[in-house]
Amino acid sequence: MATRRLTLLIPTYNRSCELLRALDSVAAQSLDPALWECIVVDNASTDNTAKVVERFAAEHPALHIRRVYEPTAGVSHARNRGLKEATTELIASIDDDERINADFLAAYLAFFDTHPEANVAGGKIIAEYPSGRPRWMSRWTERPIANPMDYGEAIRPFPKGALPGGGNMAFRRAVALRYGFDTELGRVGKKLIGGEEYDFFPRLREAGETLWYVPDAVMWHIIPAEKLTTEYLKRLSYHIGISQRRRAISRNELLKSRLKECLNLHVTPVSVAEGGPNAP
Repeated sequence: MATRRLTLLIPTYNRSCELLRALDSVAAQSLDPALWECIVVDNASTDNTAKVVERFAAEHPALHIRRVYEPTAGVSHARNRGLKEATTELIASIDDDERINADFLAAYLAFFDTHPEANVAGGKIIAEYPSGRPRWMSRWTERPIANPMDYGEAIRPFPKGALPGGGNMAFRRAVALRYGFDTELGRVGKKLIGGEEYDFFPRLREAGETLWYVPDAVMWHIIPAEKLTTEYLKRLSYHIGISQRRRAISRNELLKSRLKECLNLHVTPVSVAEGGPNAP
């Protein structure tokens, strides 16, 4: 019997219809089902998410799909919970408003098997507009809305200044657990706070990790018509500013903590009785 190698995490909140579309693409994976599991982290949904996952799992008995309930609102809480619940060394993670190509899981598994030194990766992101791509959409407005990502057709480190997208990422579980996602950042319900991946990946990079780009792990980010309005773009831009401020505060606190640790490591109090500098 094959050993399970990889876990796919899907955090979700009150988007059962979108989740079902994502699960359809999960069910179409080319990788042997015996090698992977899928954990849907239900982030305190109040719609019919639980029934949708239960029904989908029953309709696909060959797949290992299960739902985990995370009561604390926030995608970072959901992702951290998924990391703890996973049973495999390797983790891939997508969001509930996406679909993935049939070789998504196979591409990540092959990558980590052929790059044992690698701990973190991300894949290609393609923006998809069911209602049509607006004429006003530019590379500058598309990035915060859809975060498209394409660095070619070869496996390579992410370019300097570039990071994987939170909706298409993979890592070794031990490394992800060590750093975790900052629960002060990331979507909470319908609020547009984000930035958790812009905190998570830089911390890994600063720790010496290489962030790898895996082009054959393809995700389509599906952008509905309601996200293509002036009002949505204004709200999103406002909350990006809030996210950046929160990230700066969290980073400042982290730096203070590291400085304190360094001082504690290098300063050893010496009493007078032990012959300190003021000893007679």
